[in-house]
Amino acid sequence: MRRQGFLNTLSGRFLILTVIFVMLAEILIFVPSIARYRADYLLTRLKQAQIAALTQLATEDMIMPELEAELLANAEVYNVVLRRDEVRQLVLSSPLPGEIHDSFDLRMAGPWELIRDAFAVLADPENRIIRVIGAPVQDAGTLIEVTMQTKALRDAMVDYGLRILLLSALISVVTALLLFLAVQRLLVLPIRRVVRHMQTYAEAPEDARRVIEPNADVTELRVAEEALQSMQMQLTGALRQKERLAQLGSAVAKISHDLRNILTTAQLFADRIEGSADPAVARSVPKLVGSISRAVSLCESTLAFGKAEEPPPQLRRLNLSQLTAEVTEGEGLGPDSGITFLIDVPPGLTIRADGEQLHRVLSNLVRNARQAIEATGQPGTIEISAGEDEANWWIRIGDTGPGLPPKAREHLFSAFQGGARKGGTGLGLAIAAELVRGHGGRLDLVRSDTDGTEFIILLPKETTSPET
Repeated sequence: MRRQGFLNTLSGRFLILTVIFVMLAEILIFVPSIARYRADYLLTRLKQAQIAALTQLATEDMIMPELEAELLANAEVYNVVLRRDEVRQLVLSSPLPGEIHDSFDLRMAGPWELIRDAFAVLADPENRIIRVIGAPVQDAGTLIEVTMQTKALRDAMVDYGLRILLLSALISVVTALLLFLAVQRLLVLPIRRVVRHMQTYAEAPEDARRVIEPNADVTELRVAEEALQSMQMQLTGALRQKERLAQLGSAVAKISHDLRNILTTAQLFADRIEGSADPAVARSVPKLVGSISRAVSLCESTLAFGKAEEPPPQLRRLNLSQLTAEVTEGEGLGPDSGITFLIDVPPGLTIRADGEQLHRVLSNLVRNARQAIEATGQPGTIEISAGEDEANWWIRIGDTGPGLPPKAREHLFSAFQGGARKGGTGLGLAIAAELVRGHGGRLDLVRSDTDGTEFIILLPKETTSPET
């Protein structure tokens, strides 16, 4: 997945937008503030000039030039004109360093004019001489007019503007940080939680524990979480149903395969009972009943289980020699079948396994071997041997058949793909391998060539399952 930078995240973009919008708001505050500052500055000059003019008028005699210059310097103006009783009078005056550049009447100025004139002063670095007209305070006349330079005004405005901008920047940063933290808490973190839930759910959509539990305080986010929860529950249910249907289909195939084999054995015994007067028939009846009972047990366990997975093996101590004898006798081979069994299993060899499941495994392997030999039309031999070492019990099943075709070896233990004979489904070896894996063991093909085929079953001696 492409690595995302901070500026490409919701948090980063919101932080940038917050700073931009707060700065824009501060600019909108700064513009009228600087215009208001200029107007107040000029009004202060007019007020100080009025005080200096009234001081001159209160003195009947002419004041000293030094005092007049001091009054003008304190007011920061060059001339003061006061109109009283319709008489325009130059009260204080001093030489102008240059021509008057512009005149400003504060009595008639509107907001837009004040803003325009303020930025005109900031944009002009030249020291100009301007005339400022205003109304005197305390009804000291009808008009007061002064001349002054713009340098002091511009310096004061620049200083004020810098302080306003610095304060605005500080406010912007603090505001942006507070808004950023608030959005992180109220919006970004809940969204991240939803994203994490979606990622976790995507890893195992069949696990109902991973369905999100809505708990957002924000109404819109809670609605989104509830919608996501509903969608996840529906998807989980659909996946479970699909999986169960697939498992059920596989289970039915397994039942059909194993039940067909078991009932074939029962049919063979039934044929012997029906057509033979041999006294040994009485001994065959229990085997017939056992085969039919095994078929019934398989059907009942599958219907109760309702899915394709095999139940865990019930490990018990059992005599492998007796189990092997039951498997070979279950094949019901007559003396004229042309197939010979060679059994090399120590009589006292006891292993720990599920007798029913291991019986199914051996039956599948032996039946495959018998069918492979019968397909050749020639006599053959099936050999079963067993033994043990320090770690495992092992069982070998070999035959003298024609060997497995190359295609069958590629998918030997895959259902519906590893069939060794024409018309076969490949379920037998797939089921056998699954049952052996349930014991923690392994079913392997040792060899398969023109001399025959040999499988080996390895069952571990150590297991975490309790012995019963």
